[in-house]
Parts: sequence; structure tokens; C-alpha cells
Amino acid sequence: MDIVIITTIIASFFVVIGLAEPLAARLRLPYSVILAVLGTLIGVGAIFFLQTELTDALNPVAEAILGLPIRSNVFLYVFLPTLLFQATLGMNLRRMLDDWVPILLLAVVAVVVATLSVGYALSAVSTLPLAACLLVGAIVSTTDPSAVVSIFRSISAPQRLARIIEGESLLNDAAAIALFGLFMGFVMLGVPDPELGEALGRFPMLIAGGALCGWILARIAVRVMSLFHHHELAQLTISVALPYLAYIGAEQTIGASGVIAVVAAGLTLNLAAPGRLQPQTWTNMRELWDVLAHWAGALIFILAALLIPRLMDGVRLSDIALIGVVIVAAILARAVILFGLLPLLTFMRASPAVERPYRTAILWGGLRGAVTLALALAVTESFRVPAETKRMVGILATGFTLFTLIAQGTTLRWMIGRLGLDRLSVIDEALSRQVVAVALQNVREEMSRTTDDYDLSHEIVRSEAKGFGQRLDDAVRKAETGVGIKNRDRITLGLISLAGHERDTILSRLNERTISARMAEQLLSEADRLLEGARTHGRSGYNRAAKRGITYGFWFRLSVKLHNRIGLSAFLARMTADRFEFMLSQQLILRDLGKFIDGRIRRIHGRRVAELLQEMLVRRTEQVETALDGLRLQYPGYAEELERRFIRRAALRLEEREYHAMHGDGLIGAEVFTTLIQDLSARRASEERRPKLDIALQRTELVRRLPLFAELDKAAIKRLSRALKTRYVDAGEVLTRKNHPAKSVYFIESGAVQVEVANQEWRLGRGEMFGQMGILTSKTYRADVRAIAPTTVLVLNEQAFLRLLRRSKAIQEAVRTAAVQRGVDPDTLLPKPPLRGKRLEAAE
Repeated sequence: MDIVIITTIIASFFVVIGLAEPLAARLRLPYSVILAVLGTLIGVGAIFFLQTELTDALNPVAEAILGLPIRSNVFLYVFLPTLLFQATLGMNLRRMLDDWVPILLLAVVAVVVATLSVGYALSAVSTLPLAACLLVGAIVSTTDPSAVVSIFRSISAPQRLARIIEGESLLNDAAAIALFGLFMGFVMLGVPDPELGEALGRFPMLIAGGALCGWILARIAVRVMSLFHHHELAQLTISVALPYLAYIGAEQTIGASGVIAVVAAGLTLNLAAPGRLQPQTWTNMRELWDVLAHWAGALIFILAALLIPRLMDGVRLSDIALIGVVIVAAILARAVILFGLLPLLTFMRASPAVERPYRTAILWGGLRGAVTLALALAVTESFRVPAETKRMVGILATGFTLFTLIAQGTTLRWMIGRLGLDRLSVIDEALSRQVVAVALQNVREEMSRTTDDYDLSHEIVRSEAKGFGQRLDDAVRKAETGVGIKNRDRITLGLISLAGHERDTILSRLNERTISARMAEQLLSEADRLLEGARTHGRSGYNRAAKRGITYGFWFRLSVKLHNRIGLSAFLARMTADRFEFMLSQQLILRDLGKFIDGRIRRIHGRRVAELLQEMLVRRTEQVETALDGLRLQYPGYAEELERRFIRRAALRLEEREYHAMHGDGLIGAEVFTTLIQDLSARRASEERRPKLDIALQRTELVRRLPLFAELDKAAIKRLSRALKTRYVDAGEVLTRKNHPAKSVYFIESGAVQVEVANQEWRLGRGEMFGQMGILTSKTYRADVRAIAPTTVLVLNEQAFLRLLRRSKAIQEAVRTAAVQRGVDPDTLLPKPPLRGKRLEAAE
């Protein structure tokens, strides 16, 4: 075919793509439905012009359209990696990891249930072998992620719910295509009734192999891109190559799932790249992939829709009945997931509660699209699949896709309206009034400065200001006296505004390069948690989310265990450094929020709400500073290095701003400006690298600084630092319980604990110890000890403590003081004085 004709047709398709989006908005239909309809009309029109005798002038164009080299490999190897890769880059992955249980269960279980339901239902009413029926089930199990996400954007669904469904839709495709490859192999090999256990047993290997391949290639890509930090176009180009190499490498090299490899590569890049690339480069990369995915998604719909007339050729009445069976089985399978599994996950507290109207919208919004058609096309192209099987798979998959696009897609908005999901809740109505009031206040301040700058007529300005002021007063009055808004809802609205401003502040600091891109991602995730917590549970939800931001999470605790048990300190050093930098950055952000409360929130919600929010902000700031002070006490040298790095980065930002100002004022030319910026970029690149944390070196320094160990010599301190184990506890966590066996003594490294015994309570702080009375008396702990702040303790086992007690006067004096405080004779606890000149035994 002439390259000129192909180029013209593809360019014309881009014109159709450009017209489809405004047309979909005008008709209030899903974008994918409009693309599918236009593509089908183009295909039907081409067939019509070839078969009619009315005119022959358009025959060459029709032949060119129908003769386009559209093969399943074009969809699977060109378009699909682009769509999957972009979807992973656009995810807030750190937030999605919070909900990995419901996402994974919904994705994998939904695919398996749909495949089995459709497969066995079809096998019961048709002459197709079971393998072919299961193949059809896998093909129709793929949902269109863009359609599902657009549903929730149109109904303003809760962010966490939308995030779960988005992740489920993405992994749904990956799992369905992996199953498709599995059953396609059985069909081509002529295995009519495969062993289901054997088939599903191979499924995890396909996923694990693909995930490993994608992860390895993504890590290599990130490493290479970090070497090219001065060449942004080179970094973007490598990112374009990554998903295709991952897909082909997994499929053709190790026989694993290429789809899983692309998803794993995208997720790895999403996690690792922000900390290794410049912020602007990462932003440009995501924008590039947004454009590529938009084009790929539109082209795959149009090209797949061109195939619909061909795939539906020769359809019979009995085939329509089988299409009905597939439709009913697929909808019932999805209903089982939404109305059976999802409530069960909610009951188990693994998933947020999803109200029935939302589940109904998800059920009816399970549109199928180009991926389903592409998989059906792959079956029809295979010469190893029997002819009748190819015909039936093509008709069933295409008929089912047309039903979801035409019947469900065109009625989806009506369904949303009937369910009442297109109406704002009471609190959202109040939030919209607040937004209007705040926006008008900002406009008035900005317009006041603008009119002063341009020296406009005072009469005109006064007249316009009067009308605008009246509108502003009305907006503020509505925001303050909203009907049906309770006081607690006003506090919730204030917290939502505060969390939103915190998010804006983080982005501003990122643009200024005050905080790193990697830290900005984590801070933005925390801000999103605050926002969701405030929206769903008000004040208590906000406080829980704030508390979670400073607690020691699962991965941190795991890194501590690896360090304590097998001496692997790399993970602990990395996560401690992350926590250090995170706390420093969060402290910086929190100090900017007070002015926002006193300014905008006080004007909208009044003095009482503003004062309450200030109190919450003060408590949150104190919690962060307490955790940060604990880290400073643990790692004094490292804290100094990070603070110096922060100052140098702030200085670089100010220096860059001065260069831009001088260049804008014409004081320096382009050549001098370029040279200065290049030099500044080189210095900034060196400051982007965070200093490494040496856990062993810092531990020795820390032990030396504790008063109880001050009298020990260097060798003894070094041995003791190896014997001590670190334990991190969150506020409220119990370290020892009364009457439980005493096995260890605890030295408080940072934070504070509360001791409860015999109806008495007292607090212990840094440098003090507890647990020794249990070891020296009844071999059981004599008190309940609970952390009252994020606390770090050093743990010493019984044998090492007894050896230390015999040699350390400071420890003996601490034991004596604690014994007197509890009414115990200290002479019954302390050992005899050690022989003169005998060195301290090895603690370990």
C-alpha cells in the first residue's frame, strides 16, 4: 500500500480523534463510546462504498481503509504497553500501596470469577470445547480503565474508592491477558478440557516472571537515566524504550507475561525516578506519556472499531443467544465481586465501605473496549485455532463489547442520575460555597492592586468595587451561615482547606527546590491522607492521619529486625535517612500553615474554628518536633549534615532567582546567563545526593553520649554498642507488662515512657532505664511500661546486663535509686564489688 495513502488515513484519524472529545462532551457520552461509534461508521462506510454502484471515486480510499495492516500484534506490542505504562506513572503509588489488599483481591479474583463464570456458562449451552469457552471468558474479563476512571471523576467519588477501582482496572487487564495467553495455548494445542488446577497453577509463574523482568529493566533504566542528568531528552527517550523492552523481553525471552512486566516497570519507575531525576524532568516525562497514551488509546479504539464489521460477519440468530449468555454471566460475575466480595473486605477492614449506589454504578460502568477486540482479533488470526472456534470467539467478544459500549455506555450517565450520584452532598455544597468566598476575596485583593497600578478612574473603580463587594459579602454570608451545616462540619471544612493548602505549599517548595522530589512525593501522600481523613471522619480522621505520619511503619520495623538479627543495616540506614529528611521537610511545611489559618480560614469559618485548628496544628507540630529531636539525639552528626544540606539548597534557589532577575532586566546576556545556570545546575546536582548514614558509627557515638555509659572506655563502649539492640515504639505501645517474664533491660535513647505500678505512675525520659528490677528480683516485670511519644530504646539481654552491672558504678547507682523509690533494699539486689583491675567483660 502506498505510504502516502497510509499517512493520509492516519492523519485523518487524528482529525477524528480531535473532534471526538468535544463531541463526547456535547453529547454527554463516554469518550470511548464516541470513538468506537466513529470507527465503526468509518468501517461500515468503507464497505458500503466498495459494494455500491453509485460511485467508484471513493473506492481507492475505501480499499485503503479496509486494507490497513491491522493485526493483533499492533495492538499488543505497540499500543497496549503505552496505555499500561502511562497508567502506572500517573498513579499515586504510595497511597495505592495502602490499599494493596483490596486492589489485588478485586483484580485477580474478579478476573478468575468472570473467566470461570463465562466459560462454564458458555460450555453448558454451546458446542465449543471448554478451553475455548474459558478463552472467551478471559477475553471479556478485561475492563476499560479510562472508562471506569472517568465514571468516578464525573460523580466526584471519594478519592480512596476511586483509587481502588483504578488500580483494580489496571491490574484486571494484566491478569486477564495473562489468563488469555494461558488458555490460548491450550486451544492451539488442541486440549479441549484442560485441568483447571494445572492452568491456574501456571498463572502465578507468569505473573512472577513478568514482575521480575519489569523490575530489573526499570532499575537499569533509572540507573542509566541518573547518569544523564544534564540531558533531559536522553532521559525521556530511555523512558519511551522501557515499556516495549519490558514487554518483549518478558514475552519472547522467558515466556512470562509482558503485560505484568510493563506494569512492574512502570510502578518501579514511579517509585524510584522522582528521587533520581530533576523535578522538571519527572514532570515533563509524565506529560509526555499523557500525550502518548491519549493518542494510543484513541487510535486503538478507532482501529479496533474498524474490525467490528469484519468480526461480526456471518452472525446467526443462535450466536445472538450465546452473546446474551456471555452478557448475563459476565454481569453476574462482576455483581458477585461488588456485592459479595467487596462487602466482605469491608467487614474485614481491608477495604473502605462502598455504598450500594457506587457499587451499582461500577457494575453498570464495566465497559469493554479495544483490548477485548484486540484479543479476539489475535484468536481469529491464528492458523492453529479451528475455524469454527475463531468465528465464535470473534462474534461473542465483539457482540459483548458492542453491548457494553452501546447499551451500558449510552445509559451510564442516566443511571448515575437515577442513583443520585450526580448531586453534591451537604458538606460538598458547603465546601463549594467556601471556595467561592475565598476565591472572591483573593480576586478583590488582586484587583485592588491592579487598579492602583494602572491609575484608573476613581469613580469607575468605586462603582465596580461596590458591586463586587456586595457579591463578596453575599458569598461570605452563605459560607458562614450555610443551611444544615453543623459546627463539626465547619471544623471538617476548615481541615479540608488546611490539608489542601498544605498540599499547595508542598508543591511550591518542590518548585523552589527546597525539598527533594522524592520527599515531595511522600509529603503529598501524607497530605492526601489528611484530606481523605478529614472528608470521611472529620477531626478524628485528620488526627489519625497526622499521627500515622510520624509512627514507625511496617517496613521500618522490618528493617530494624533485619539489622538486629542478621546485621543487615543497609535498609535501616536508608529508611532512617528517609525518616530524618521527611521530618525536616514536614517541619518546614507546618510552619507555613499558621498564617493560612489566621488569614483565610478565620475570615470564612470564624474565630472559634480558627483557634481550634491552630491548637491542632500546634499539637501536630510538637509531635513532629519531638520525633525529630529524637532522631537528632540518636544521630547528632547526621542531623547536622542534613541541615547544612538544606541551607545550601535554599541558597542555590535564591542564587538562581537572582540570575533570572538579572537576565530579565537585561543586566547579563544570554551567554553569561547560560554559563551561570549550568554552573549552578552542576552544584545543585551534587547537593541533590543525600549524605549516607552509617548506623554502626552513629550507634557508638550515641552510646558514648548516654550518661549511664559515660565512665566506660572506648573498647567497652564499642563492645556494648554491638550487644545493644534497637527497638522503635510508637506512642501508646506497651514495652513491658506486669508479671510477664523479665528477659531484658531497656535504656531510653529518645522519647519518654510512663511506668504504672501499685496505683502509681511516673515518667522516664532519655538516659534512664527500666526492666532491671524484674531481672534482679522475681524474674518477672514489676510494672506496665507504655510509650507516651515515639520512643527509641536500646535493649540489653539479661546476661549482658548482669555483666555490665558488676562493672559499672553508674548502673549500680541507677539500680540503687530505683530500688529506694520502690521501697526495696538495694543491698539485696547489687552484686559484690568487682576485683580491682579486672576489665569489663565483653557485653556480647
